[in-house]
Parts: sequence; C-alpha cells; structure tokens
Amino acid sequence: MRFNQPFYLLLLFLFIPLVWWELKKLTGTIKYSDLAFFTKTGTRGHFLGRLPFVLNAAGLILIVFALARPQQGRVYEEVESSGVDIMLCLDISGTMQAEDFSPRNRLFVAKERAKEFIEKRPGDRIGLVVFAQTALTQCPLTLNHKILSDLIDRLNFGVVPQIQTAIGMGLATALARLKDSKAKDKMAILLTDGLNNAGDIDPITAAKVGQAYNIKVYCIGVGSKGPVPIPVDHPLYGRQYVRAEVDLDMNTLNQISAITGGKAFLATDAEALKLIYDEINQMEPTTLKVLRHTVYSERAGVFLLPAVLVLLFNALLALTIIRRLP
Repeated sequence: MRFNQPFYLLLLFLFIPLVWWELKKLTGTIKYSDLAFFTKTGTRGHFLGRLPFVLNAAGLILIVFALARPQQGRVYEEVESSGVDIMLCLDISGTMQAEDFSPRNRLFVAKERAKEFIEKRPGDRIGLVVFAQTALTQCPLTLNHKILSDLIDRLNFGVVPQIQTAIGMGLATALARLKDSKAKDKMAILLTDGLNNAGDIDPITAAKVGQAYNIKVYCIGVGSKGPVPIPVDHPLYGRQYVRAEVDLDMNTLNQISAITGGKAFLATDAEALKLIYDEINQMEPTTLKVLRHTVYSERAGVFLLPAVLVLLFNALLALTIIRRLP
C-alpha cells in the first residue's frame, strides 16, 4: 500500500487545534436554572455530548486518507531470455538396460541426469529425440520444461525397435529440429553406450550437417569397463542376467564433437554423468533478464465509504437520540 498524494496527510495536523477547541467548549458554563433533568441521565449524557465530535472527527480523518489516494500495488515479472536451443539425443537401445549404473540401469540414470540438467536451464528451449534402430522426436523445442520432464519420465524401452543402434539417424533427427532455429546459440547433446550399426546416415555425415548449421554437438559415452550385467527375460525361468561386453565407439564420438566444435565425454558411473552435465551447463551459459514492474490500483474507497457511513450515522443521531435543546 502507498499514498500517491501523501501531502494531503498534512491536514491531519489541523485536528490538533480542533480537538483543543472542542475540549475548551465543553468546559463552558451551563445556562439553565434547573438541572434536575440532567441528573436523571447520569454519565450517559456526558458521553453522548462528545459522540458527535468523535464521529465527525473519524469521518474527516477517513476523508483525508481517501484524498491522499491510497493505492495497492501488484508486482509483475517479465523474463527476457537469450537462451540456447538444445536438443537432447538419447540412446534407448537394448544395451542401455545394462545395470552397471547405480541405482538401476543406464537409461534410468540418463533420464534422471537429463531432468536435472533441464531444471538448470529455465531460459532455454529444449527438445528430445530418442533412437535405437530408428530415431523418433519425442518432444520438439519447447520452453515448457514440465511437459518435457514428464515425457522423459514415461520414456522406456520399446518405443522404437531396440536391436540395433542408429547413432547417425538419431543425431541427424536432432539437428533437423535445430537447423531452422533463430536462436543465437544451438547445440545437441548426444548420449549413447554403443556404436553405429543401423540407419541410412552415418554419424560423421550427420556431424558435418551440424557443422554447416553452426550447431555444437556434445557427445557423452556411457558404460563401465568390462562385461556388464544385462537382464534377459527367459520364457521359463523369468528374468535372468547375463554378463556381456558392450562396444562403445568413443572414437566416433570424439570425431563428432571435434567437427562441430563441441566436446566428448566418457561417463563410467552415475556421478560422472552428473559432473558431465554440470560441465556442459557451465560451458554453455544462458542469459536471463527479469523485468519487474508494479501496477497500482486505487483503494480510496476503502476509506471513503466508511467516512460517508460514519457521517450519515452522525447526522441520523443528531436527528434522533442526540437532539440538541434550543
């Protein structure tokens, strides 16, 4: 709450001489020869005698506050961002079921780290492409990160055929979503645990497309060294685990990043993956500018309406209960 014309509040100082004058008048002599009538009213008459002044003073004080134009403000925020357009390109092939990343499999941890990364980029448009044997756009570029995170939560194996891995197709699909973007900075984050063995586009050709459109590609290879446990659903014995070696082509990931001006990383556990996303977040900062302005609404009625009611009530009393003798 604020007063738009606070100088009217100086009128409140005029009430000091008015109160003094009223008290002085009440000490005057009574010009009646017989006081028997007044003795029957007791102290009630003394109180009622001052009530009109009190009501008038209250009404005038409220009017003064109304004249000062009280206003109540509401703050609005406008966010101006010069963010980065980002496409997440996530491998959901069968080998991402390997349970060498605590607390569950590689895909589960990759999804959790991706959501943490999204939360740290409020001013960026972010989209999602998933790939295995083929590629699929799960979410186009959007500022609605709640929807994107929900889609990531629901993501699971089987969305696309998962026998092979088409890294080139996945990257090319992500870059296609970025090439027409008007953003100053554009990048893709490619996460995979295998090597390219499917699709019509090889990863290096896709990387050259990114280079042509000035799109950086950050590559993350995931997987620990040696044989890893992979679940297999047996028709008779239920879920069984086999240990298998997963081929990770870090050489190709390094080439993709070098061609596009990005960087390649290797994550051997969940904590390493978190640190990699944090590093990418720092390497590609986003700029947010918050503009705040306050809109004020007039609240003079809060004081003016009670003032009118008080003065009307005082006038009604003067005509009824507190009638003056001649």
